[in-house]
Amino acid sequence: MFPSPITGEMYYPDSVVNLHKKILKDAGLGHIRFHDLRHTFATLALQNGVDIKTVSSMLGHYDAGFTLRTYTHATRQKQDEAAETIGNFMEQVM
Repeated sequence: MFPSPITGEMYYPDSVVNLHKKILKDAGLGHIRFHDLRHTFATLALQNGVDIKTVSSMLGHYDAGFTLRTYTHATRQKQDEAAETIGNFMEQVM
């Protein structure tokens, strides 16, 4: 998943985790699990309009429903925006 720019061989998973820890420390940030970056990506993608099927595919999920169930917290903002849009529309029609 992460090839070395020097050898072209894949990094060991522990090496990636250790590199991630070093980057966080150098940036003065607290502990964040490497896997949490995946959740952050999915959440931000969904909140910014990337469709669920595309996000699911990018995460390597077989079923977009699984992605939606796993990241439903990401859609609350969109639900609020949709409710406001529909509310504004209803005010105009009534």
